[in-house]
This record gives sequence, structure tokens and C-alpha cells, in this order.
Amino acid sequence: MAAERAFAYGATAGLLGDLLLGDPRRGHPVAGFGRAAGAVERLLWRDHRGWGALYTAVCVGGAVGLGAVAARAVRSSPAASVALTGAATWAVVGGTTLGREARAIGRALEAGDVEAARARLPHLCGRDPQALDADGIARAVVESVAENTSDAVVGALVWGAVGGVPGLLGFRAVNTLDAMVGHRSRRYRRFGWASARLDDVVGWPGARLTGVLAVVAGGDPRGAVRAWRADAGKHPSPNAGVVEAAFAGALGVRLGGTLSYAGRVERRPVLNGGGRAVVVGDVERAVRVSSRVQWLALGVGALLRARVGRGPASGVGALPPARVGLRPALQAVPTLPHSRLRLSGGTPIALRNDCPQRYQKAPV
Repeated sequence: MAAERAFAYGATAGLLGDLLLGDPRRGHPVAGFGRAAGAVERLLWRDHRGWGALYTAVCVGGAVGLGAVAARAVRSSPAASVALTGAATWAVVGGTTLGREARAIGRALEAGDVEAARARLPHLCGRDPQALDADGIARAVVESVAENTSDAVVGALVWGAVGGVPGLLGFRAVNTLDAMVGHRSRRYRRFGWASARLDDVVGWPGARLTGVLAVVAGGDPRGAVRAWRADAGKHPSPNAGVVEAAFAGALGVRLGGTLSYAGRVERRPVLNGGGRAVVVGDVERAVRVSSRVQWLALGVGALLRARVGRGPASGVGALPPARVGLRPALQAVPTLPHSRLRLSGGTPIALRNDCPQRYQKAPV
């Protein structure tokens, strides 16, 4: 079986597994990676960028190497290749839990139980819930869904298409490290620099693909393109700005503005300023757009894998170079990537999105 078909079948099985099973509360592989990365951090931590770069290289290199060894071990068996790709895809994507958490908050808001929604919001992002009213919570959820669609699913599928199982595991390793150390705390300002910058780089293609697919899957393609072009560059994150602006335009809503994170008030640029304010019903709309984007991304990933599989001329080296804008001063703008979710053993602690903390799983 050709590698491209093994990826297509395996990635589809992995997404279906995530749809049916979601994330287990115990024993998840990404949680195991998080514990191993924590042990390496205890050995290597120094308040120095060089040591942080070494830490990043050891952890990401270990994940990629493990994926390469596993892929090589099963390459002679088509069934085993598909099974390995499916298991790796399921392990690194988190779209089902993202949608589940967003909908849980939406239901609480629809029932008028703002306190329950506030209690649940930290499962999705790192904003200060007490500083938000019902519409503010809804806006935080929509922004988290937008950014974490890229971080929790699309980015992984892009790198899986390019690099197979090693690409899947490597992307999730980078994403997880960024959730663990890639923020501007006193301890990680220097040590986490390399992880945060690498996350910006590997997140670049997935964020752009997510933006394109949001244009296709959303309700207002012209509005999505207009908001992307006008406002994405205003966001402090080079990747979050793209997906949030595209979702804002597609949904016809206004995102960004003032937010409170860890006791600090931030004033973010407004995205799609001509749109209306977010209301509770937009949470469900955002989740539906996210779901459509994820499945479209699977199709794009399969096509990309087929192109890469034709040979060196169309492989990774032939992809057009991209100039990646890096976040100005290592601001770990919150979001859920998927990592945070699973490091916590299945219960999202904070998506790392503009809700400060990506839909990732590592406790900060």
C-alpha cells in the first residue's frame, strides 16, 4: 500500500476515533510525553536560552525519533502502517474535546447559569472568568474554538501529511512544550524562548490552512477574507490572528478587544470591527464551522501526502518557502492547543488561545 493511502486511511480512522472516543481521562500518550518532558526540564533547566534550546531539541527530537522508529518497524505491513497512523492521529488531535467543552459552556449560558459557565471556562482557556459577563464568556469561547481548531487538529494533519507519523508526533511535541514552558513567566522567559518560537514556526502552515478552510466552510466567505486581510496582522500572535480573524469574518462577529488574564488587563486589536458583538448562539455556530474545517483539512492532508509521496521533486523540499512572522516578545497568548488538554489527563486545563492559554494540556 502506498504511503499516501496509508496516511489517508489512518488519519481518517484517527479522526473517527477521536469523534467516537474523545480523550481518555487516564493513560493518554501525550500525558506520558508531558511527564517525560517535565523530567527532562528538571535536569536541564537553566535561566538561559541555550539550555532551553537544548531542552526543546531533546524533547522534540525524541518524539520525532520514536515516530520514525515505529514507522520503519511497520513499513512492510500495510495494515500495521494504517493502524499506527490511526493511533498517532487519535493521540495528537483533540477536536472532539474542544467542541465538547465549548458546547458545555454554551449550554450553561443558554440556561442562564453564568456561574456554571465561569466555572467551566478554565477548562477551555486561561482568561479570568470573574471579569466576564455572559457575552464576554461567549466571545472567549468562540476565540478559543477558532485558534484551537488549528492547534488541536489542522496543524497536526498538515505535519502528518508532510512527515507521516514522525510529523504527527513532532507537531504535538512542539505544541505541548509551548504549553508547558513557552510563556513569559519569570521561570520561562528565557528557557522557554526556543519552544515558543518553534511553535510559531510549525504552527504557521496549519494556521493559514485553517484560515482558508474557514473561508470555505463559514457562512460569509467574503467577510472572512476581508477580516483576514484587514485585521490578522494586528494580533500579537502571527498564527492566532489569522484563524481568529477568518472565523470572525465567517461568522459575522467582532472578536478581540479587552481581556483579563492572570490578573492583567490586555487590550487586543478588534478583529472584524464591522461585525456584531458575539452572543451565546455563536458558540454553537463556531463549533460547527470548526468541525467542517477539521474534516476538510483531512482531505487536504490526504492530497498533500499524495503529492509528497510522488518523490523528491514534489516532496517537502519542493514546498514554497514561507516567511514566518514570529510573535514579538514571546507573548504566550493563551489558547487550548491540544497539548494542555491531554497533559491534564483528559480534562482541558486551558486552551492556549487568545484566552490566554492555548487548547493545550500542560499546567502552567
